[in-house]
Amino acid sequence: MDCTKCKTGALQPSFLDGLFRAHTCSDCGGNWILVEDFVAWKEQNSEFQFAAEHTVSEDTEDTKKALLCPATGTIMRKFKITASTAHRVDYSAPVGGIWLDKGEWDLLKSEGVAGALNNVVTLQWQKQIQQESTASNLAAIYAQKFGDENYERVKAMREWLINQPNKADLRSYLLAEDPYSASK
Repeated sequence: MDCTKCKTGALQPSFLDGLFRAHTCSDCGGNWILVEDFVAWKEQNSEFQFAAEHTVSEDTEDTKKALLCPATGTIMRKFKITASTAHRVDYSAPVGGIWLDKGEWDLLKSEGVAGALNNVVTLQWQKQIQQESTASNLAAIYAQKFGDENYERVKAMREWLINQPNKADLRSYLLAEDPYSASK
């Protein structure tokens, strides 16, 4: 197979980190992985743990344009890795293949998701990333709007209020213009 990214290299059979089968580009160093190979390795090595403290050893590339599946020639979809990184992996659903640009495997390990490579391309994973990203964005907006100190105080108050059995009454009291007045 020819490389889907650089178009000049050949995808040669290899083992990613000596763990499971892959095809590595002879030119750009990208990796083509079949999810079934990863899952089979994972099932046979259920006790294997990736190092908790892994650093990215080289610049991680990220293909911005759509890539074609090296097996079928169809356009691959891009999937976010985590909410904290903009990097995406390319996935070919017809063959269950994932393309990792050079350095992305190290990025997966450093983000703590290398052991969940097969989950990254699921709807549930992507939905969780979207929820985390939305929460992070809203937190930044609130912090900017209220100021850091006030935001921390109101978060603590909110947490306290949520755990109160009479929270509806407490909210009414807080929102009342004059909670001691009989008039509306």
